[in-house]
Amino acid sequence: KQWYQRRVRGDSVEKKIQKLDVELKRYSDQMKKMRDGPSKNMVKQKALRVLKQKRAYENQLEGIRNQSFNMEQTNYTTQMLKDTKVSVDAMSTGLKEMKREYKKVSIDKIQDLQDDLQDMMEDANEIQEIMGQQYGMPDVDDAELEAELDALGDTMFDDDMSYLDEASEVPTTIPGSSGREEPAASQLDEFGLPALS
Repeated sequence: KQWYQRRVRGDSVEKKIQKLDVELKRYSDQMKKMRDGPSKNMVKQKALRVLKQKRAYENQLEGIRNQSFNMEQTNYTTQMLKDTKVSVDAMSTGLKEMKREYKKVSIDKIQDLQDDLQDMMEDANEIQEIMGQQYGMPDVDDAELEAELDALGDTMFDDDMSYLDEASEVPTTIPGSSGREEPAASQLDEFGLPALS
């Protein structure tokens, strides 16, 4: 509120200075047109009086501006200190809360928990390896298996393969149809269906 009042006073003083400038200009113009003598001296005295008033108002305006600036700086500093106090209080509260929560945490317990989990994972892996073992399988040398495979060669395919002949006997008619022959391969599309003419 005080800052606003000083601003209003400053505006009022500036308007007075502007009026005095107009008056000084009028007196100056008059003196330029007058000859030396009592009349010119009288106008000059009026101009000097107005000039003194102007200087007084200018000094007053400078004081008002300085006071306003000082008040603004004071208000700014005060607000900055208030904001700093709020920040410090918040940091202090946060630190107390962190300390309180930290007391609930035991590093030793966390380390023990991690060790227990590691042990359990290792035990689980060992169990999986044991469960994956094969029972009653004789130990066979890989070299022996490879030699036996080479000795077999193509003889394993010389056995009776008549079952393949049976698989080649595919019906030529669609079940439930009138027994008409299937369309020629040239009349089938890429999906094996009758091609549309």
